[in-house]
Amino acid sequence: MTIFKFNAVRARQASGHDVFAFAACPRDILDFSEIERVSRSNDGSLKGFQRHQVASHIRDIRDYLSRDDAVLPNAVIVAFIEGEGANVRDLGNGVIEVEISVSEGVKPGFVVDGQQRLSALSGIDKPGFQVFVSALICKDYNELRQQFVLINNTRPLPKTLIYELLPNVDGLPARFTQRKFSALIVDKLNFTSGSSLCGEVRQHTNPRGVISDTAMQKLIMNSASDGAIRDFMHLEDRADKAFGLVNEFFHAVAKVYGPSWVGMSPRFSRLRHGAGIVAMGFVMDHLYSVEGATERHEFEAGLALLAPYTVWTNGQWQLDTWDTRPWNGIQNTPSDIDLLTRYLISSLKKALRKSRRVVYG
Repeated sequence: MTIFKFNAVRARQASGHDVFAFAACPRDILDFSEIERVSRSNDGSLKGFQRHQVASHIRDIRDYLSRDDAVLPNAVIVAFIEGEGANVRDLGNGVIEVEISVSEGVKPGFVVDGQQRLSALSGIDKPGFQVFVSALICKDYNELRQQFVLINNTRPLPKTLIYELLPNVDGLPARFTQRKFSALIVDKLNFTSGSSLCGEVRQHTNPRGVISDTAMQKLIMNSASDGAIRDFMHLEDRADKAFGLVNEFFHAVAKVYGPSWVGMSPRFSRLRHGAGIVAMGFVMDHLYSVEGATERHEFEAGLALLAPYTVWTNGQWQLDTWDTRPWNGIQNTPSDIDLLTRYLISSLKKALRKSRRVVYG
């Protein structure tokens, strides 16, 4: 077992939390704390929370810190879980002794902020060089992730990483509630075997996906606010219901619009583009509301009626009497999304009315 001891200054902040600061060598910090990279296990569950290394950023930091006159006043933030390797002893007057135990290579600390600085320093030989460590002790791993999200939400971390972490964090402010639910459904769609969108959504842990995760989240938030998914929000199994509906809808989309969907990127098909995804969410809601569609074959019937009015990969959109655009003239802007949505819904209503006239003579 390796023991690290530091004298630290404790700050009075939230009750029930120890928050303190001390100075340590980068090598020691890396010996007692882990940089947990965000990744997925074989079953699709999320592990860790830190973004992957940014090589150019680390190189820039390293170039500066290699200088003899380099200083680094920014503190690295490290979190510990209560009762797991970090203990504090009060020395009086706001000073404490921090004892950190590393047993059998298990590091008790988790780097919450400053991983790029630490990575840069790990490649530099500067004996005696220390950095400040701001540390806190959390009740459990969920609270640790919560602190990571809250601390980094106002910093330039990728929003995709923040959003991907949300389903695994409890106790966040109300403003995260809708985004957390939508991110959970996107996770299920992207990492459930057999899902219509399995592996298709671009996320921090799935960079090879081509469909925008924020567009998919927007589709779900819109539906949960005023569409089909709203009907499920009072149910205990609302996440399963929402997943099932969206999953069935996109199975139908793949069947009806195969050439414009399967294997296509947003660059070559506006159906896979952010604007197309969000607009098609309203088509899903309309078919659910008017036709009672919940199964893929029910969605297929409505989508087939809409198909002649769409030009996802070639041709001209006749969006309005005065607005004709090439197929790729639709942009991912609120005004274009609204325009495309109104066009698709009005076209769908027209196609449904025509279909009923044929059926009833």
